[in-house]
Amino acid sequence: MDSRYPAFDVLQAKDEWDEHTREIVLQRIETGRHTLSLLDVYQGQLLKEIASHIIYDEREDILRFIAYHVDRTIQNNAGEDQRKAGIPPEKDLIITGLGMVDKLSQGQFLLRFIELEKDKQTAVLGQLAGGIAPVLSGWDSKLQTAFFKKILALVVSAYYSYPTVWSEIGYAGPAYPRGYVRSELGLTDPWEARHD
Repeated sequence: MDSRYPAFDVLQAKDEWDEHTREIVLQRIETGRHTLSLLDVYQGQLLKEIASHIIYDEREDILRFIAYHVDRTIQNNAGEDQRKAGIPPEKDLIITGLGMVDKLSQGQFLLRFIELEKDKQTAVLGQLAGGIAPVLSGWDSKLQTAFFKKILALVVSAYYSYPTVWSEIGYAGPAYPRGYVRSELGLTDPWEARHD
């Protein structure tokens, strides 16, 4: 991704953050910490391939963090009481959905999703997004779109929580404890990104 703010690095302000915030943000870029515990290696690889289509970014460190974020998120039940009727728990939806992506790819192209050319991968994901993929083992239109919406939300959430992406979009990171001073339209605080 080309940055609109090539000289801006959000991590230059890390000493301004409180210790807890700094620890959370810095862990996001420590790739050695991004090991999967629920998803297996292949599911992680498949998830990274899907994510690369959603965010149009193929940087390995970011994709690895996204897979890790999804893995961690689906291990807890936060927000699960908001599930629609007939939609399985998030963990089951994601794990089953990843398997269905491969089954759909093999059914149409005789290859696993990660082995497909990019345009065919896009076609498979488009079918799921629209709920128009062939029904496999009860994986109907409602489940297809639920899976795609959930994976979309998780991937985008992870992507825009990554410090490198913050720098590229000009987001100056957590404002706590320093806070914003200049809140008038068009004014920025000294620590915020400026477009040259």
